[in-house]
Amino acid sequence: MPEMVVSFVGGQKVAADYKGFQIVTDQPPRAGGDGSAPAPFDLFLASIGACAGFFVLNFCQTRKIPTEGIRVVQNTEHDPATHRLARVLIDIQVPADFPEKYYPALVRAVEQCAVKKAINDPPEFVTRTVVMS
Repeated sequence: MPEMVVSFVGGQKVAADYKGFQIVTDQPPRAGGDGSAPAPFDLFLASIGACAGFFVLNFCQTRKIPTEGIRVVQNTEHDPATHRLARVLIDIQVPADFPEKYYPALVRAVEQCAVKKAINDPPEFVTRTVVMS
């Protein structure tokens, strides 16, 4: 598997280099950052929405259904006591002329999202301190 290397690029910015891409994150000003890039948790949420979107796109492309007017809208709810993420709501918005027979199949397609599956069956996390030679 390719290695991800995370580095600190100034202020509250953190960069992750992975598979030839660099993904930079920052914290919002209220958390000491500049707000110049998404926060890591924002990228986590975006990965869920983008994954859902991919499966909707793939479903439509496979069936030669036009994707104009289709949107995936994601909202979140947090537990008021713990402030933790409690629910992710994904709405697949389709135009009025979208074939109704495909509504349940679109939902099943989004259920295939690998990000969602990883959350539902989480991997083991192992964190270590390693002395570089």
